[in-house]
Amino acid sequence: MNITGEVENALKESGVMEGLVLVNAMHITASVFINDNESGLHHDYEKWLERIAPHEPVDQYRHNRTGEDNADAHLKRQVMGREVVVAVTGGELDLGPWESIFYGEFDGRRKKRALIKIIGE
Repeated sequence: MNITGEVENALKESGVMEGLVLVNAMHITASVFINDNESGLHHDYEKWLERIAPHEPVDQYRHNRTGEDNADAHLKRQVMGREVVVAVTGGELDLGPWESIFYGEFDGRRKKRALIKIIGE
């Protein structure tokens, strides 16, 4: 999910012109990352992550012996990262021309949220 607009809105509301924005996933099976907003790349991420941490068979993971079946989601989050930090200059996010901020969800069972923390002046 592209959350760049939500982060930009929070930055605007804050009034910070120079500083940093931290955005982090508030759930252990979710990720916040920066990359290109291109559907082919998003598809490639899904295929690649499933190859390196496949959901099935669920009994391949020791974590799933606890009664859950989401060990793969924990591993995918580890690869994609928990958070991003973006510089703010002139009241704008310092993102590259093709960069966007994304929230990635790898489990899907619980209501998810992200924290946006803005510091600066």
